[in-house]
Formats: sequence, C-alpha cells, structure tokens
Amino acid sequence: MGMSEFYGAGNEAESVATIHRAVDLGVTLLDTADMYGPFLNEELVGRALSGRRDQVVLATKFGNERAPDGTRIGVNGRPEYVRTACDASLRRLGVDHIDLYYQHRVDPDTPIEDTVGAMAELVSAGKVRHLGLSEAAPDTIRRAHAVHPITALQTEWSLWTRDPETDGVLDAVRQLGIGFVAYSPLGRGFLSGAIQKPEDLAEDDFRRHNPRFQGENFQKNLQLVAQVQDIALAKGVASSQLALAWVLAQGDDVVPIPGTKRRTYLEENVAADDIRLTDEELDRIDQVFPVGAASGDRYGDMTPVHR
Repeated sequence: MGMSEFYGAGNEAESVATIHRAVDLGVTLLDTADMYGPFLNEELVGRALSGRRDQVVLATKFGNERAPDGTRIGVNGRPEYVRTACDASLRRLGVDHIDLYYQHRVDPDTPIEDTVGAMAELVSAGKVRHLGLSEAAPDTIRRAHAVHPITALQTEWSLWTRDPETDGVLDAVRQLGIGFVAYSPLGRGFLSGAIQKPEDLAEDDFRRHNPRFQGENFQKNLQLVAQVQDIALAKGVASSQLALAWVLAQGDDVVPIPGTKRRTYLEENVAADDIRLTDEELDRIDQVFPVGAASGDRYGDMTPVHR
C-alpha cells in the first residue's frame, strides 16, 4: 500500500527492487488492493512479478470503491461490481488468476451471502483460487463461510490493536479453520520506535490525521513503545522485530503482512521470523502492552469499517 499512496512519496524503482528482494528471501505472500493508488499498486505489483508470478501467492481486494481521481465512492459488495472489479484487477496485475481475493470491507447494504456468492462464481470460472474477508465480524464470517469456504480473514492485529482477541473474531476463524492475516502488525510503523514526533511523518502521510498519532494519544503511545524498545534491547533485536515476533508467536495460523517501501526495512522484517520469544518475554510484553493499552481510535472515522 505504502509504495503507491498514504505514506508519503514512493519510488517505483526501489519498490520493484523491494518486491524482488522479498521473493528472493522466500517471502511467498504479496498483498495489494485495487484501491491503493487508486489502481496504481496493482499495476506496480504486476510489473514487479513479471517472470516471477509462480513464486508467490498473490492476494488483492475489492470493495472500497474509488474513482480514478482518488475520490472515495463508498463500500460496494454488489454482485455485479464483484465481477467487474475482479476483471479489472486481473488486467492491472497482468495475471490470469488471483490466488486470494478479499472483500476489503463489508457492504452494509448488500447481504454477505450475495457478495460471497458472486465471489464463489469467480472461483468456478478459474479467475480466483481462494476467498477472503477483511474487517468482518464473527457472524458475518460464519454466514460467508456457509456460502463458500473462506480461506483467510484479514484484520488489523498487533500489540497496539488487539481487538481480535476480545471481539470474537479470532475465536470464530479458529473454529472454522480460517487463517488469520494480520495487517499493520507494526502499528503503522509506530512500534518501530522510529516515529518520535508528528513531524517525522511526511506532510501527505495519512497518519498525521490518525487519532493515535495526535496530541496526548501520541505521547501516551510513545511511552508504551519505549517499554517495548527496552524489551527489544534486552533481547538484542529491533523493536519492530519484537513486534513482528509477537504476532508470529500467536499461532501457526497467523500471518503478519508488514508493509515497507525499502529493502532495508524488508530485510529487517524478514529476519523477525527467526526470533523466538520465551514465555517469560511474552508475559513481560503483555504486562507493558496489555489489551486496550493503545490510546486513540484505529481510524479517525471508524464508519468505513463495516463488520
């Protein structure tokens, strides 16, 4: 996402080099969405995967409808839109099938059965291999899974966003045998410790408008991150690596998808897969960063997160 929008200016050459390096390092899941750019990120990923398509599981999403100029149209889960969105993504990615196709957000005006029914038709047509949902509530997940098996549920999960542990989502997917894909596992970069003041973010970085990056929330969250940094220092790893290792420690059915625009951070993230946290370290992390510890809402306006 950050390669094309939201996190300041991008650099296509470095972005492509980063994707290539990821594949070389054994990263097998690449996650994008039609709304990133909008549309530009799928094209970027498609170019980067030229000649390497068979080496990755390619995931993209539909549902957050945007106009070419970036205007947000709204959440759309209507069957006819599902079909046109998929065809458009296939063209932009330059592939004949999508391995994992997500509904990016749940459309409150369209029954989930209708949306997933249309997605299932894409599987039958060979355009999509597996289906996923993003930011869906437990009942929605169950209803969708009854129409067609859901392979993955993607929702924000990290030390500073532990909602899935308390809102029934994690329990639901585990009961159904659905994998959990944790987005923003580094707390949108905050858990890296590199962001010490709002001015560290580019003027056009959307995080400047995120409640957790503002005012008293920023200062309180900074104090939490400082404690994570202390644990990481004692472990001899970067705080971002500790945060990723924590997500990885939550189960073999959990796959974090850290985003980065640069090879340097990519390599640091990948190295987190080799870090093993002891029970004592996990307990210590829970003590300093318990459920609900982060200050501020996840988004400035939570209404787009229909569940």
